[in-house]
Amino acid sequence: MEQIKVRAETPTDFRAIDVVNLSAFQGEEEAQLIAELRKSKEFIPDLSLVAELNGRIVGHVVLSKVQLKSGQSNTEVLALGPMSVVPSQSHRGIGSELINAAVARARPLCYPAIIVAGRPDYYLRFGFQPISAWSLTCNLAIPEDALTAMELVEGALREGGNIEYPDIFKALF
Repeated sequence: MEQIKVRAETPTDFRAIDVVNLSAFQGEEEAQLIAELRKSKEFIPDLSLVAELNGRIVGHVVLSKVQLKSGQSNTEVLALGPMSVVPSQSHRGIGSELINAAVARARPLCYPAIIVAGRPDYYLRFGFQPISAWSLTCNLAIPEDALTAMELVEGALREGGNIEYPDIFKALF
């Protein structure tokens, strides 16, 4: 069986990552978002991961910093996405490998939680839960039920609050 290798992206991967996102989403918005994220203070290079199959990049996921505002406190949490897999390689476990690797890499970095915008039916199987479980809201113009979250530190989301994505995400949502 072919082995999926997940690793941090390198600058030589950028074009291949663009191609993965263009084919997965059939548009340029996600590729543009990733390019903008790379230039931002929210970007964490070690949490922008590629999946290789037979030496070819077939998937990508990025975790970046977003703010969780609750009362007077402001906490940095992670946003997962975009996550993409080349359509011809879907249903091979590549997305699962990327998500599991991203969560595993995020845990030791001491971020308290991960938020995901999109496809709750997909992310629930990895342990994400609807944001309503913690009385969370979000500044993106998407339905609340399209957002899920995972605590990396138990109790990190119990105070609820508003997840504030940077403006670069608003072009997509």
